[in-house]
Amino acid sequence: MKGRPTEPREGGSTKPRESRSTEPRQDRRAAGRRGQVLQLLRGADRPLEITEIAERLGVHANTARFHLEALTENGQVEHTTSERGTPGRPARLYRPVPGMDPAGPRSYRVLAEALAASLAGEPDPGRRAIEAGRSWGRSRAAADTTGSADPVTLLMGMLEELGFAPELFPSRDDGQQIGAHHCPFLELATDRPDVVCPLHLGLMQGAMEAWGSPATVERLEAFVEPDLCATHLSTADT
Repeated sequence: MKGRPTEPREGGSTKPRESRSTEPRQDRRAAGRRGQVLQLLRGADRPLEITEIAERLGVHANTARFHLEALTENGQVEHTTSERGTPGRPARLYRPVPGMDPAGPRSYRVLAEALAASLAGEPDPGRRAIEAGRSWGRSRAAADTTGSADPVTLLMGMLEELGFAPELFPSRDDGQQIGAHHCPFLELATDRPDVVCPLHLGLMQGAMEAWGSPATVERLEAFVEPDLCATHLSTADT
């Protein structure tokens, strides 16, 4: 099985895998060296070769190559070739990708908190949240390309993809229930259940409507157990 790549030694060889206790330290060291490579490229007035990068940083060329490959995979660095006037293979040059760093930190939770707080301040926030969720659900349903004809199966797949860890089981009224064992918005759902839970309900309702499902999503019961939220489905017969 292919393992995680390891940083080469300064002398050019590959470091053997060490115990797990040292991995965070190795990751921090690799990230620090990678940052130095990126900073060097951003401060240069032209693309640089691997040998020049290694020389400026005082590392082996294999070490520089290792970090350049990682930066390229992350979309932070791109390579080009030199236009030599002499015969031979053109040298590969590296330069930073223009624009903001795609590997920079994200604060989506802060954005979600702000949006939830804004929605909670509206009149009838639960209804507004359901409407927003239905729009979200219809949009996700339109993008589904699994080809399944069963809307309940499609709904289970959508919830799994979003991280709800769903489980389908019969309900006492001859309908069906979907149990969610994980909430991907747990902190927000705990602080703003009047917004987040109706949003999830609307998400499921909108998706089922878009799929033309005979089953409807009637209600969502949040935290019926510490690790379970229950969604109740019904058909015209039930």
